[in-house]
Amino acid sequence: MNIINILIAILVFSVLIFVHEMGHFLLAKAVGIGVTEFSIGMGPRLLSWGKGETKYSLKLIPFGGSCAMVGEDEDNPAPNAFGSKPAWARFLVILAGPAFNLIFAFLISVPLVWMGGTNPAKVYTVTEGSSAWNAGLRTGDVITRLDGHGISLGREIELITQLEGFSADEIEVVFRRGGQENTVRIDTKVSGWRLGITYTADGGPAALQAVQEGSPAAEAGLRKGDVLLSVDGTAIADGSALQEFFAAHALDGSPVTIVYLRDGAEQTALVTPAPYEARELGFGASYLYEEITGPLDLIRYCGLEMGYWLRYVFLSLKMLVTGRVGLRDMSGAIGIVDTIGTVVEEGMESGGVYVALLNIFMMMVLLNVNLGVMNLLPIPALDGGRLVFILIEWIRGKPLPAKTEAMIHSVGLILLLILLAVIMVSDVLRLFGL
Repeated sequence: MNIINILIAILVFSVLIFVHEMGHFLLAKAVGIGVTEFSIGMGPRLLSWGKGETKYSLKLIPFGGSCAMVGEDEDNPAPNAFGSKPAWARFLVILAGPAFNLIFAFLISVPLVWMGGTNPAKVYTVTEGSSAWNAGLRTGDVITRLDGHGISLGREIELITQLEGFSADEIEVVFRRGGQENTVRIDTKVSGWRLGITYTADGGPAALQAVQEGSPAAEAGLRKGDVLLSVDGTAIADGSALQEFFAAHALDGSPVTIVYLRDGAEQTALVTPAPYEARELGFGASYLYEEITGPLDLIRYCGLEMGYWLRYVFLSLKMLVTGRVGLRDMSGAIGIVDTIGTVVEEGMESGGVYVALLNIFMMMVLLNVNLGVMNLLPIPALDGGRLVFILIEWIRGKPLPAKTEAMIHSVGLILLLILLAVIMVSDVLRLFGL
């Protein structure tokens, strides 16, 4: 990752934190709570200035920030202290941080959708002879429900397929055609032989976009970026020719001789396909994009974009709680910086500054939604935990002692810091391929 990508990642983080803390700050000022310091970053101050009762600071470490309010974690009788304000006012101040992140995510989705277009769940390809084809699904149909899940965007199909999975081999698909809804059942179970390669079937070079780890292709020495020149003696001119070859010569377990180009040198690999069983829909409706048709279309799809990322975050949380993913699958600050750098580089490679900018907007929407949702979880030291204490106060008719609440939040903060430290170590190990 180069220095430019690191600076972009730091800028994204800084905006994310600024928006969150600004939510707390503005609501605190609005209800008359004093703010002693508003800071972006952690550690030693690089720059600070004062205005009225508030000191504004920019700190050395660009991850984190704070909006320190009068009497926030102590009993303070001052009229502008946090605890002196009614429960509803304190509730709104705490809620404002996550709420501002979610609002900002919606605002960022405006240029994202405006530049990238809409993503309707419209079928653009159906594999002839598949269960979907035999059930009558055709290009142009719009998917509205998949295996009981409502579908608004095409990418939600991929999200459900990857994170949720299907309830059975045979699933129900509801689609709209010509203003009429139709329901069919398709069998998603497929079996066959695989090499473990991914490529783009277009007029460009037949370059491998990915080689699955542990696959026959990987074991034979093929790597991402290799350009296929021939398969079993048949010359391969481009990605479309490679697709046509495999369509005409189905894999049956027999070894396949592949000649490929790497770093200007021709090499040969003998790849023996491996059997597989998988679930496939037999149609594609995830990645079609169309131009915005007007302001109402823009607002509608911005709302659907927000819904998509909320769904993504909640499904990810569900996988974490149910044990389908572990700590090694989580990313902290280092991992997120690396991911931002990767999406910027991939954007520059595939479409230049325009695509890189779209990728940055996408990451900002995701990170803001993620921060907003995570902070609302009822965990001590997070905003959600503090909201729980205010709700308890409403139920009891009086607050818990400030020292008791502060102690619980302190324990929660320590546990949270330990978790972040573990994730950071995991991030570092992942960077070094460990």
